[in-house]
Amino acid sequence: MAAGNEWINGYLEAILASGPGGDPRAQPEPASGPLGGFNPTKYFVEEVVRGVDESDLHKTWVKVVATRDAHERSGRLENMCWRIWHLARKKKMLELEGYQRMTERRWEREQGRRDATEDMSEDLSEGEREKPDGLPDTLSPLTPRSSSKKLQRNFSDVSSMPVWSEDNKGKKLYIVLISLHGLVRGENMELGRDSDTGGQVKYVVELARALSMMPGVYRVDLFTRQVSSPEVDWSYAEPAEMLTSGAYESEGLGESAGAYIIRIPCGSRSSYLRKELLWPHLQEFVDGALAHVLNMSKVLGEQIGNAGQAVWPYVIHGHYADAGDVAALLSGALNVPMVLTGHSLGRNKLEQLLKQGRMSKEDINSTYKIMRRIEAEELSLDAAELVITSTRQEIDEQWGLYDGFDVKLERVLRARARRGVSCHGRYMPRMVVIPPGMDFSNVAVPDDEDSDLRDIIGSPRSNPPIWSEVLRFFTNPHKPMILALSRPDPKKNITTLVKAFGESRSLRELANLTLIMGNRDDIDEMSGGNASVLVTVLKLIDKYDLYGLVSFPKHHNQADVPEIYRLAAKTKGVFINPALVEPFGLTLIEAAAHGLPMVATKNGGPVDIHRALNNGLLVDPHDQKGISEALLKLVADKNLWQECRKNGLRNIHLYSWPEHCRTYLTRVAACRVRHPHWQTDTPADDVREEESLGDSLKDFQELSLRLSLEMDGDDTADDQLNRILNKINKPGTETGDNITNVSATGTNKYPLLRRRRRLFVIALDCYNQDGLPQKKMLQVTQEVLRAVRSDHQMSRISGFALSTAMPVSETLNLLKSSKIPFTDFDALICSSGGEVYYPGTAQCTDSEGRFCADPDYGTHIEYRWGQDGIRRTVGKLMGDVLEFDELSSNPHCVSFFVKDPSKTKTVDDLRQKLRMRGLRCHVMYCRNSTRLQIIPLLASRSQALRYLFVRWGLNVMNMYVILGEKGDTDHEELIAGSHKTVIMKGLVEKGSDELLRGAWSYHRDDIVPNESPLIIYADGGIGTDGILKALKEASKAAA
Repeated sequence: MAAGNEWINGYLEAILASGPGGDPRAQPEPASGPLGGFNPTKYFVEEVVRGVDESDLHKTWVKVVATRDAHERSGRLENMCWRIWHLARKKKMLELEGYQRMTERRWEREQGRRDATEDMSEDLSEGEREKPDGLPDTLSPLTPRSSSKKLQRNFSDVSSMPVWSEDNKGKKLYIVLISLHGLVRGENMELGRDSDTGGQVKYVVELARALSMMPGVYRVDLFTRQVSSPEVDWSYAEPAEMLTSGAYESEGLGESAGAYIIRIPCGSRSSYLRKELLWPHLQEFVDGALAHVLNMSKVLGEQIGNAGQAVWPYVIHGHYADAGDVAALLSGALNVPMVLTGHSLGRNKLEQLLKQGRMSKEDINSTYKIMRRIEAEELSLDAAELVITSTRQEIDEQWGLYDGFDVKLERVLRARARRGVSCHGRYMPRMVVIPPGMDFSNVAVPDDEDSDLRDIIGSPRSNPPIWSEVLRFFTNPHKPMILALSRPDPKKNITTLVKAFGESRSLRELANLTLIMGNRDDIDEMSGGNASVLVTVLKLIDKYDLYGLVSFPKHHNQADVPEIYRLAAKTKGVFINPALVEPFGLTLIEAAAHGLPMVATKNGGPVDIHRALNNGLLVDPHDQKGISEALLKLVADKNLWQECRKNGLRNIHLYSWPEHCRTYLTRVAACRVRHPHWQTDTPADDVREEESLGDSLKDFQELSLRLSLEMDGDDTADDQLNRILNKINKPGTETGDNITNVSATGTNKYPLLRRRRRLFVIALDCYNQDGLPQKKMLQVTQEVLRAVRSDHQMSRISGFALSTAMPVSETLNLLKSSKIPFTDFDALICSSGGEVYYPGTAQCTDSEGRFCADPDYGTHIEYRWGQDGIRRTVGKLMGDVLEFDELSSNPHCVSFFVKDPSKTKTVDDLRQKLRMRGLRCHVMYCRNSTRLQIIPLLASRSQALRYLFVRWGLNVMNMYVILGEKGDTDHEELIAGSHKTVIMKGLVEKGSDELLRGAWSYHRDDIVPNESPLIIYADGGIGTDGILKALKEASKAAA
């Protein structure tokens, strides 16, 4: 050691002694000196080194001690100490940032709650304002006891609801479940193959099967992604897989009954994508799922419907954030209730990763797409009527981190709803605790008098093959087996378990340890995190010399898992789940069903499982000594072992699938029933009746277009055109100054969309600095119409739609200024998707002959819309930079002029503040950042296209959306999806994109796929030939 570096010698010796997990044979140092038992070097190692990545530091230390040159060794030692100091400092800074972030968030939430209660207090008396529904003031802190009682009453009590029973058998419901990522199939599930194919896959498959067997449930569809990659088995490319024929099989009601896995293609057809890479392809998945649902609803209507009426989904249930995002859009397109199960949550993961201090915010976001995941979870909360959790801890400590859920505000809104008092458009999803179920059909009831293990091991031919795979590792296979079953994921904390086992001599003498860590062929081919855990486990086995004491087989299949539990129970063993945080802990229930006592983490779902089953012990997952003592207690005390075993078997029925489904259906039945409902019926027989008239009208519309385009400015031609239109009483002839005063004489009864095979949607956002439309918008509109009409075959099967942020009055005036008859469009999507019009149809003509919006669309998007509350709240939040735009506002759009875009809040920021106040809506800036428009949650220009599919049967896949490179803040939503997108370069100089997201948010690549055959860029200018070429290229590429 060089002179001047002696001061670090003691610290480095302590590091050497501690290793990555501490020396198992190290003796505690005796207390001496004035500090008693305090040892500064030990304190340094425990509080600083182990607070960061101590295993990595130990690797560095091994390299240091291998250096023979004294001078070089001294330099490396000094560098190592500075590195430790830097890591510790970084960790403290992250902790401070986390504290500041949580403090700011807490203040914002309190402010949001205060604003909400103030706005709603106008309807209450003085006494009610202080104590709504007998509850304490909503801003006062709750005591732990009262909080627990209220949560139990609000989230778990179903005694006041009629329990689902055989009386509901006549309902014949259609239920849709969505679990997007991973490899999903009904048999031989490859659980543990990768981090995306875990317990959630097993859960959703068994839930689908169990629901289909319940009285009143006719069909259950489980949607997942279709994978045609050579990397995986061919079965994952099958479009459909039957799970069970269901409860109605014996009644012969049709071949569609039962539970099915439906695989929807999205993204690359030849690649298996991990969940972090699926985000840009979700819109495509939504469109594919929507097509299946519409088709299946018709099929079920023919089989079991009332007079052949479509059977719409009773509920759409999303599992995890990605499927929650899909479920929100799909339920919005269909106007049916949505249910959400989070499984694991992004905000909770983000907080844990930040606390670890090993990754920057940017690294976390790029690796896990965490901000996109969080926004998907927030959107799911916006849309969900019911959120199902496994534990109350998930509600308190995980969902409580989200903008869209506030326990206190939820109680206030619930109290007002019970009293029949308006909530001014504020909503909170209902949280309910329903523990996951388990399939006990393959579980053999354990017999206390089972044959002796020695006899079983002595006759291996009669044993399941997996037993020999497990037992071959052990020197003495007769000892009790400590069993852990999970992926080799760092958060599963397997390494701490191995350390606890290795450092307890008593435990090593009394028991064996079995680690079932997924399946692997080659560690080098595993993902980085999983491979790192597995390598660490192998090194720890070597370090503690655990050969003959630890089993870690390379392969097992799903059918082997019950046999592994059974083997552990026969050895009088214990099951352990030492995860840092366990959202639920399904394996604990499986183990209990096989007669295994448990030792489990005290963080998360195991607390509730332990309370229900009372079959084991809870431990701190960071406490190695506590883990070893709990295991030793159960293994050594046979009376305690037997008591825990019997308690588990006695209470396990609480976690059966029938019990879960009964509670589930009871809860869903309490949701408001919603489904597509049209004020005017559209009989199929009317289509043929209208076709001849529609063809002749369309011919005149084409003539009208040619005349208006080719003879622009010629009064004589215009006069001739008007005379032609008047002779056939064609609607859309503007008389007087009121452009909306349209005669209904001669109109189509229904939109021609019903018989279109293609729809060209013009959605260019070309506006000047004042938010007024530029000439280029009209020029492109004219050229698109001319391009399509120039191809006679294409024109006869095609229609047009105009999609814009402008209100209908401005839209019609714009078309009039260029002499483009508005009846050339089958649909006008106005106010950023707040309204839909069908020019020249009785559907959009009121009793007085005036042009009006589609009333069915208005009903369709009404869900959770609170116009007055939104207008008042946005005025409070941004009143100094906004001015109400009355002309652009309508019943489903609140519009504001933006005085100064540089002082406005981003869409992300404003949406967060509205969510914290219980307001659910779609926020966007438009018209070159000169307007802020807020429309209903499930309304948008992209959702309006899906509505046209649902209402009129024009498949989204047959739509062509024409955009600029920039646009309003909903521009990205219009790019992605299964429609063909043509992006015209150089037309839109400036959009509203800079107001979409803040610095710490998800990115455009998380919404829009980088490469897609459905997205074509056109750089041929505005000419007809260039546009037609781009449209044909899009059609060819998609095919």
